[in-house]
Amino acid sequence: MCRPVKSNPADIWRLGQDAGLPKGSGAEIYRPDLFETIESRIDDLESSLKALSLDISDHPELKFEEFYAHDVLTKYMENHGFAVKRKYILETGWEARWSHGAGGRTIGINSEMDALPAVGHACGHNLIAIAGVAVALAVKQVLQDKNIPGTVILLGTPGQSLSIIKPSTAEEGGHGKVNMLEGGAYAEMHACLMQVCHPAPGPPWSGSLSSSLALRQIEAEYHGRTAHAALAPWEGKNAMDAAVAAYNNISLLRQQLKPDNRVQGIITGRGDWAVNVIPDYSKLSSFTVRVSNTCIRAAGHATGCKVDIQKAGWCYDLRQNEGLGEEFASVFKSKYGPIDYTYGIASASTDFVSAMPALHPGFAIPTEVNGGNHTRAFAAAARTDESHRACFNVAKTLAAVGIRVLTDDAYYERVKKTYEEDKAAREKEKQLV
Repeated sequence: MCRPVKSNPADIWRLGQDAGLPKGSGAEIYRPDLFETIESRIDDLESSLKALSLDISDHPELKFEEFYAHDVLTKYMENHGFAVKRKYILETGWEARWSHGAGGRTIGINSEMDALPAVGHACGHNLIAIAGVAVALAVKQVLQDKNIPGTVILLGTPGQSLSIIKPSTAEEGGHGKVNMLEGGAYAEMHACLMQVCHPAPGPPWSGSLSSSLALRQIEAEYHGRTAHAALAPWEGKNAMDAAVAAYNNISLLRQQLKPDNRVQGIITGRGDWAVNVIPDYSKLSSFTVRVSNTCIRAAGHATGCKVDIQKAGWCYDLRQNEGLGEEFASVFKSKYGPIDYTYGIASASTDFVSAMPALHPGFAIPTEVNGGNHTRAFAAAARTDESHRACFNVAKTLAAVGIRVLTDDAYYERVKKTYEEDKAAREKEKQLV
């Protein structure tokens, strides 16, 4: 019997197969001379980028509280010649910009920074943060060495994780890129090559161009009445029971949901519940794709509690730009390994911004069996040498896509055309809903 190895995620990645080193097909790519500069620059930065990643991993911060990550990332970019705007649009948002020559197009990139409650960087945002840095510095090197006009903008985008809600703040939904978009951060970009390149379990040394689900976030507050739980429980209206009933109603609905629908929820109270007091307040936070409010209202009726339902946040489904995706797949398969269109974050959601041609690739990293995203095992996996190597492979590929956008007019027209076609298709879909 084959037993899983728990000590080293890289060993488990090789369980049943030899992952070896990344292997590409060697097929011809656009301007291999420019790609050599990209590879060389990221290879030179590898040690400092990994140190930066581990530093961020050692200091996990929740969404919109990424103060440490904000400071170390902006300092790193400033030390590499970028003009930096700190506390840009959001308290922990930032912009790093570098331009060469007159005119030229503008490439945008994102670096996410936030961690998750209790499990730290269990979605690998430490890798996402340094991937953005690597892409920006590689593009800068090519523009500088080859005297190519253009601008690269790297944004530090807070608050992507959708796990907790801050209703008292302007960023209540947890969608930092949406706030950055509304603040004008993306206005100059001709394309955004990396809305995020996201790590996930998957085939060794592979990349992913899967989509992800749209998301509507709902909060339901139940207001009941306190009473002595032993002397006169009939005088109370139990708000905790209302939230539990709603949670169970939604759970019963799950078996009838289609495979591309997801519903999750958590229950909270005032923090001062006592066993001998009927609770008069509770809150159900439910992250949904498509579900009726009937389950939530029925629980209020059943318990006699008043229910207030609020829409707390949203994000659209992920639409990979076809032109950018084709070039990413071509370069990645040539240099590093296979491309997959099904794994990655296909059943998750992200605050993807589709106001310009954009790309959101994924990449596989080695982790334990059942140690996928949002587990402590994945947080540990995102610190390994193999995971950083996979991250740098994706960063090199993305930089190559960005350079082609900046230097190949015909290719950029293709990118724009596919964007407009998808935009028209999205509008048509909205009319059918």
